[in-house]
Amino acid sequence: MHTALALLEFNGPAMGILAVDRMLKRSPVALLRCGTVHPGRFLALIGGTVASTEEAHAVGGRVGTENGALADEVLLPDPHPQLAAALAGSRNAPQGEALGVLELSTSPGLLRVLDVVLKAVPVALVEVRLADDLGGRALGIVDGTLPDVQQALEMAAAHCGPCARVLAASLLPRLDETLRGVLAAGTSFASCTAVEPAGAEILEA
Repeated sequence: MHTALALLEFNGPAMGILAVDRMLKRSPVALLRCGTVHPGRFLALIGGTVASTEEAHAVGGRVGTENGALADEVLLPDPHPQLAAALAGSRNAPQGEALGVLELSTSPGLLRVLDVVLKAVPVALVEVRLADDLGGRALGIVDGTLPDVQQALEMAAAHCGPCARVLAASLLPRLDETLRGVLAAGTSFASCTAVEPAGAEILEA
């Protein structure tokens, strides 16, 4: 597990690719993921020691800033373990009584919020999605007790940073059990399977 993570979001791939090249040449970090996302932006996720990640993050941010191409960025010197695991591909089925859904305007803004929330409130991270198939939005889902999830959602606007904003947030106090099972597989429409709960009205052929 990397002791530090950084995510940089660029307005387009030209400066994003240049920034990744400069970061990798400057510091011994791991390039965890990079590539284009909606709507034509470019994300670069790096990890390593705190010192190496800070150095690479600074170089990448400078490339973006000097060219007017940096949409947002975040450096997490001590990322919450749940967030680090989610960025590595892990996801959890919702188990809590309440569910909270957050949509932010940038992916770094979402990571900034989730890291703060997970360290301050005893909620569980269900899913993280960064921009793709979301029109550039970033999506985060947490669950837990109703007061904890409500507190997590209320914290979001204060911690998303100067370049991001909360686009939408929803609180589900008593998650429907059918929906709970669906969300366990993820929020993508393409991966969703049909569910017919007991009592559902079905059209006969």
